[in-house]
Amino acid sequence: MRASVRDISLQFDIIREGRSFIVYCPALDLATHGNSIAEAKKSFFEAAELFFETIVENDTFEETLNNLGWQIRGKNFNPPLIISRDTQSIAVPLP
Repeated sequence: MRASVRDISLQFDIIREGRSFIVYCPALDLATHGNSIAEAKKSFFEAAELFFETIVENDTFEETLNNLGWQIRGKNFNPPLIISRDTQSIAVPLP
């Protein structure tokens, strides 16, 4: 018997680091990388699928998502959303 499947929208950031691209999803606290944006995104979606498969198999689905700040109500699973991104300068002591 196949488990039921639900589509969930996830926000993620794409960051360039040298010649690589990093995809980071705060809602899963999950990051992947690739040599192109497409490769990094493909890697992220594969890792996210594995993440969900693992927490379902380990019977830790609700516990894990609750610990990541998700709202679970019945059959609705809502990840925390980034509502703002800001940049501000801070003083950093140098070594």
